[in-house]
Amino acid sequence: MIAITFPPPDFKIVKEGNKELIFDRLRKRYITLTPEEWVRQNFINYLVKVLSYPSSLIGIEREIYIGEVKKRFDIVVFNREMRPWMLIECKEMNVPLTEKTLQQVVQYNMVMPSAYLVITNGSHTFCGSCEAGNWRFLHKLPVYPG
Repeated sequence: MIAITFPPPDFKIVKEGNKELIFDRLRKRYITLTPEEWVRQNFINYLVKVLSYPSSLIGIEREIYIGEVKKRFDIVVFNREMRPWMLIECKEMNVPLTEKTLQQVVQYNMVMPSAYLVITNGSHTFCGSCEAGNWRFLHKLPVYPG
């Protein structure tokens, strides 16, 4: 497991009726603040502010097809050539990370091959990399390639 200390939240949150909305700096619009969105926004904040991943190379909730089934991945970090470099699956904090969660991001990896796969629920984070067809878990998130 990777220990992550998120930066203090500085999000813009507004109420609209009985819903809370959070401003997504990357999508440049307000999004319904769900427990999973809270994890996603904090994780993106960590990638950009702590690890200095370029925000312009991060994609959020884009559609992909696995066979004929339409899915949405949570976060993809692209390399400078705009190829997927890291796929990240977020779950809300009270959802345990299981084999099913790992399989979900592995399925996305079949469509969008990436060097790193990450699963997180905000409390627990795991990252794996594949070299020569062998997967291994890492003790920290990788440095973005410069």
